Amino acid sequence: MLDWTDRHCRYFHRLLTRHALLYTEMVTMGALVHGDVGRHLQFNAEEHPVALQLGGSDPADLAHSARLGAQWGYDEINLNCGCPSERVQRGAFGACLMAEPQLVADCVKAMVDAVDVPVTVKHRIGIDKVESYDFVRDFVGTVSEAGCRVFIVHARNAWLKGLSPKENREVPPLRYELAHRLKTDFPQLTIAVNGGITTSAQIAEQLQRVDGAMLGREAYHNPWWLSGWDAQFYGDAPSTLSRESVEQQMVDYMVRQASEHGTPWSNIARHMLGLRHGLPGARRWRQVWSDHRLKAMHPQAVMELAHRPAAAGEG
Repeated sequence: MLDWTDRHCRYFHRLLTRHALLYTEMVTMGALVHGDVGRHLQFNAEEHPVALQLGGSDPADLAHSARLGAQWGYDEINLNCGCPSERVQRGAFGACLMAEPQLVADCVKAMVDAVDVPVTVKHRIGIDKVESYDFVRDFVGTVSEAGCRVFIVHARNAWLKGLSPKENREVPPLRYELAHRLKTDFPQLTIAVNGGITTSAQIAEQLQRVDGAMLGREAYHNPWWLSGWDAQFYGDAPSTLSRESVEQQMVDYMVRQASEHGTPWSNIARHMLGLRHGLPGARRWRQVWSDHRLKAMHPQAVMELAHRPAAAGEG
């Protein structure tokens, strides 16, 4: 979800669900050891609960990065062992780390010793053509001994050669049953499943077998789906939110961000373009909010324009 789940996106998603745990984009340990820490770790207080996802493979640098994350107030530190991109592989982290479970355990132990917040791991069920359940079982077993109690299982193999990151989300077959077996074999651990989930019925089905579900692209492209989660999965009363009230709150946020940080409204609006997904007039609404020719306009005026009936000849 690089370049997707930034702090503006997470602020938007928090308006829709009060309880779901939100995750940052993957932040590399190098960016925190050598880069602008504030730029990478700044977030809105309204985002809680929010987890910082790290990419890296050096125990000392990851411990330092985790410590920074805890100091900045993140509720969880997550180590990414699932990203298959070649750029990430060149950095010797992401999914290729699954071939080195003891190194991952050393990284987790260093982070657990450095912070008081939970340290969790996101991973695949295998890499390349390794499809044996024993592979992922032994990985989870080794890493759990280092103090990780939560594993988020993307229920596909990562093919490290020959597939793009997009193809790695679609081509390797989903095998949820391996995540279910992990929960059976490690009942003391929290096991969440990720990959291919697009409906609340699928979430509910998975929650009969595991402890949680992680949603990515479907939640991003169809964000109004999130507005039902608190009632469906957390026991809240039915939501009284409307799309219009959420849009107005985002406009107010755009105004604050422009005033305090000089952030253009277009940097924020891009994350809410799916808000009216499936509704009449949604296409024109998206066109207005994504029209960079309007960037000099006040976002309140842009919202009013987006809801104005299209003139003859407009798309």
